[in-house]
Amino acid sequence: MAANRRPTLADVAREVGVSAKTVSRVLNEDGPASAETREQVLAAVARLGFQPNLMARNIRVGGPDTTIGLVIPDLGNPFFGAVARSIEDTVRERGLTLLMGSSADDPGRERDLTDKFLARRVSALLVVPSVGADHTHLKAHRTRGLPVVFLDRPGAGLSTDSVVSSNRTGAHDGVAHLVAHGHRRIGFVGDLPTKLYTRRERLAGYRAALREAGIPHDRSLIANAHDQHGASTVTSQLLGLDDPPTALFAGNNIVALGIVTELARSKRKDVAVVAFDDVELGEALEPALTVVAQDPEEIGRAAATTALARLDGDRSRARTMTVPTRLIVRGSGEHPAPARP
Repeated sequence: MAANRRPTLADVAREVGVSAKTVSRVLNEDGPASAETREQVLAAVARLGFQPNLMARNIRVGGPDTTIGLVIPDLGNPFFGAVARSIEDTVRERGLTLLMGSSADDPGRERDLTDKFLARRVSALLVVPSVGADHTHLKAHRTRGLPVVFLDRPGAGLSTDSVVSSNRTGAHDGVAHLVAHGHRRIGFVGDLPTKLYTRRERLAGYRAALREAGIPHDRSLIANAHDQHGASTVTSQLLGLDDPPTALFAGNNIVALGIVTELARSKRKDVAVVAFDDVELGEALEPALTVVAQDPEEIGRAAATTALARLDGDRSRARTMTVPTRLIVRGSGEHPAPARP
């Protein structure tokens, strides 16, 4: 066998002096083989470093693979990284391997990834839906028993399980916290695109808190950004208004980083900030960042557990699980509003 070639089933058979069919029977445990032959085959497999092609076998016999497919929008976002780790930890206990890909929030790329996972016959499919994606193409697979779970956002065109955060309630609580410290000019910096489910839910919570406090909704205090640089830019614009906000609510962790960066650059320590979703080293900032914390570990665990339950035969109706958020008070959201003339 050439040193630079991966060993094949035929190589194992040649090493032992049996047929490839015999090797296949031993590895797949689907036919008779003596104890001596089995021992020789497994020894040759270990000696040669042979890896069975599970994908080819599963396609041949029509069975599922031993993998779970996960599509997330951004591999670099710590929130989705924590979700993925939790999923992987949960499915590993069942001997399953997590396959993951990034859609970059592009519906076409998401479809391409899901098609590749389906071609591999994954045991379950977990997806963070992209804005504008249509999931009707998964209906046939869902009907045939493939567990499909949407995370963070509901999908479109498919009735299936979903796991989301309490986005509206969490945002309401964060903004109400700012109101309780006397703020009436509260800016909202949300994600893009504006049709994003989490952005819409968090904006609705922001508006509900203002409405309960009798504070009029002011469109000039609403801004959007999809990255840290954009968030810094719109923060500067908000603070440059004739009647600027005295507090800011960040719609996600990336936006929060842009806000605190701009406040530090402009030496503004008088603006209160509450962020939806925690950020790495949030406690190390000055002042430490007050956040509405999500529970990405629980989101991942709930999604994986749901998929495994479906694999085990759960045929109950599709359901949406909402994972609670919690307000963590650290200092940045407790600046009192300045006295108005």
